[in-house]
Order: sequence, then C-alpha cells, then structure tokens
Amino acid sequence: MDHRFAARLDEMMDQAKVSPELLRDLLPRLNQFVQPFVKDLLSPEPIRHAAEYLMGLVSQLERKTGEGIAYLHDQRRQGIQKFIGHVPWDHQPMLTTLARQVGQELGEADGVIVFDPSAFPKKGTQSVGVARPWCGRLGKVENCQVGVFLGYVTRTEHTLVNVRLYLPEEWTQDPARCQAAGVPKTIKFRTRQQLALEMLDECEELLPHTWIAGDDEMGRPSKFRRDLRGRGERYLLGVPSNTLIRDLDAPPPAYSGRGRYPKNPFTRVDDWCSRLPEEAWTTVDVRDGEKGPLVIEAVKCRVQARTDTGGSGPEEMLFVTRERQADQTYKLDYYLANASADVPLAEFARVAKAAHRIEECLERAKGEAGLGDYQVRNWKAWHHHLTLALLAVWFLNQETRRGKKWTPALTLPQLRQLIGGVIDTYLQTSVPASLCRRSTRWLQRNEQARFYQYRSRNILPPLKNQLRT
Repeated sequence: MDHRFAARLDEMMDQAKVSPELLRDLLPRLNQFVQPFVKDLLSPEPIRHAAEYLMGLVSQLERKTGEGIAYLHDQRRQGIQKFIGHVPWDHQPMLTTLARQVGQELGEADGVIVFDPSAFPKKGTQSVGVARPWCGRLGKVENCQVGVFLGYVTRTEHTLVNVRLYLPEEWTQDPARCQAAGVPKTIKFRTRQQLALEMLDECEELLPHTWIAGDDEMGRPSKFRRDLRGRGERYLLGVPSNTLIRDLDAPPPAYSGRGRYPKNPFTRVDDWCSRLPEEAWTTVDVRDGEKGPLVIEAVKCRVQARTDTGGSGPEEMLFVTRERQADQTYKLDYYLANASADVPLAEFARVAKAAHRIEECLERAKGEAGLGDYQVRNWKAWHHHLTLALLAVWFLNQETRRGKKWTPALTLPQLRQLIGGVIDTYLQTSVPASLCRRSTRWLQRNEQARFYQYRSRNILPPLKNQLRT
C-alpha cells in the first residue's frame, strides 16, 4: 500500500477509538439537560416522568412506547401513560427552549430553515389526524398521520426543532370526531404550508438564517412562495416536474410589428431541461460524503412560473440539479428561488443539499429516539411524545458533538448504542430479578386483555393451565 494511504488509514483508525471520557458522568448530564425544559411543569411527578421518558427514548428499547419505557424503569405503565396522554402540560415552552438552544449552539448567519412533512403509518380510524394520504415511508396511499417538521441546518450540524400535526379537512369538518380525539376547539383546518408559517413565526428570531428550504410538496403552491416573499424571507423550494415556467433568459419570439411584444410560452420544467445542451450543465462539488466528494451537475435560469390561479408569477430563479444513478440515468430535482441571478451555483447547491438533510434528521429521530414508536390516539399525547422525541434527538446531537473531541469518527447512532448500554447498566435491566419483573408485567398485561375480552361476553375466562387445546 502506498505510504500515504497507509498513514491515513492509521490516522482514521485512531480517530475511531472510543475514549472512556465519552461516557463519564453521562447520566448526570442527561439530568442536567432536562432541567431547562421542565421548569414550567408544576409538580415533581411530571418532572420525574419527563426525565424517565427521555431516558427511555435514548435507551436500547426496541419499541419506545409509554408502556415499554415504564417497564424499563420497573414501573407500572399507568403513570407514564397518564403523563403522556392525559396530564395537561404545555409542550410549546419546551419547543421554544429547544429552538433557543439550537440557535445558540449551532447558529450561523447563513443557516437554512427547512420544512418537511413526514407520514407515520397507523391502523384504524381513531388516531388523531389519521387519513389516507400518500405515505412516502410505505411508498403507497395508506392510513397515516402527517407531521410537518421544522429543521435547522448549518455547515456543521442539523437537527429537528419544531413540529405540527396536520389535521385534514375531513377531521376539522367532524366536530364529534375531533372531540373524541381531544382536538382543541380552537383548531381549524390549516394547510401544511400554513403550519410551516406558524412555526417560522415562532422560530425565525431564534434561528439565524438566510434561507428557507423545502421539498416539492412545500414549494408546489405559489401562495406559499408569495407568503415567504411577503415576510422578507429568501427561499429555495422544490417544485414538481410538471411546473409551468417561462424562460426569461432565452430570446423572445420575433416581433411582428403589430400589437404587444411576444413572450416565450410557458412550458413544463422537465421539458425545458430535456432541451438543454450538455454544455449548459456545470459540475459543482457540494461537500464530502461517506463514499467520497458529493458532486452534482446544475443549471440556473431566470423564469416566471404559473401561479395557482393560472396567472404569471414574479421573476424567480429556476435551479435544477441532476445526479447520475447506478443505472446511468439521471435523477433531476427542480427548485424555485427568489434570490438574485448573481447567487452562485455553489450556494444554490449548498441550500438544496441542506434541504435533504432534514430527511436524515427524521431518520435519526425515528431510528434512534423512537419518533414514530408512539401508541397514542389523542391530540395531547401525540404532541407530548413528538416533543420529547425531538428533545431526545437534541440530547444525542449534543453528546455526539461533545464526543467528537475524543472520537472524531463518532456517529450519532453509535453513540446512542453506547448510551443505551450505560442506561441498561444503571437500571440493571439485565439483572434476573429485573428481567422477571418486566416479563411479569408484559404477561399480566396480556392476561388482562384476555380477561376483558371474555368478560365482555359475560364468560369467566379459563386459566392458562386449564385451556382446552
């Protein structure tokens, strides 16, 4: 092996060594982390449950439900389930504190605020907000709840900061259904873009930023782009391939000498791209990836886009990226921005890739902090669980950045496994007596369900050792 590569491999191996300092005083730090978020809770019991729930969310539990977290702490499930689903504590101050901390620790003047809806598959029709939209997680139309998330992305880090539950019109037009799910009477139908603007109003002063970004679901309505312009925000938003645009950089048709001067016709953005010559594309090195530099090809152009009502919108910048896939075809992404034409391609590319970072944030939250593991149905419980999951991800983010002082190669998922091991040791979850108590509670839970099934039919349930087989 070339001596340069041999030396670099040794350096990389050294950066992957995990120091004991990484986990020293971990649990006291977790307890200290919780304190600013629970200062508005009114009694010791909910404060204790909040800390226990957060510990459960970063533990080794396979399914991070209220019941599972209660059993992890060797408790009956009712206390924590009541804390999540019925105790009327306000989650909003926690999210405000989270935004303030994120802005203080990660804030950069040219940060990017990103909006992204994410679906959570659910069975039945009783869970608050459940409907049958397109569920990207499953790749089909399916029963889902949809959360609209606000993420914050800088050159160094990225994390989720806020969330809203999207309540479809079929729910807001059914007061009885809303009442059964605990939806406040003040909640009216709001589009996903309106929910995003609400979160922006709450966080814009706390999160330094120059850009607003989002996928084509957020960028499709021209009204959302207009609202952002009205707020003085600069955006780069994805749009669908069938978006109609007029090229303002191309020469217009020849003037006939009579009437108005002609303009270029509107055309689909994917058709416009298909007619570009190869030399129109510029290669942009975006950042370093796990498998090498992340390189894309990009093009930009001044355009007008059709509005939702069929009119002509203001001048915007069209930015298009393409990446070659394994089968040698290209994947294209289309964006509209209200930035000036002199913004470099590299800056547009940075923001476009920042928009994709929120998908990584959601994967982190779902994979490491139980974001989608909840088994709750009402409005209050959904917001309580999601808020605590965002706090859990932020704690993991803080600990990962701290751990990189000793282990630069550290990743958040690997750290979460280490933290889970510390929690298991602290709670002695592998001690035989603890294992037996946890198994007892699971079995008693199953037997309780069987009991009520029989009782609903006015039949005395047989004991397990008396079952007919």
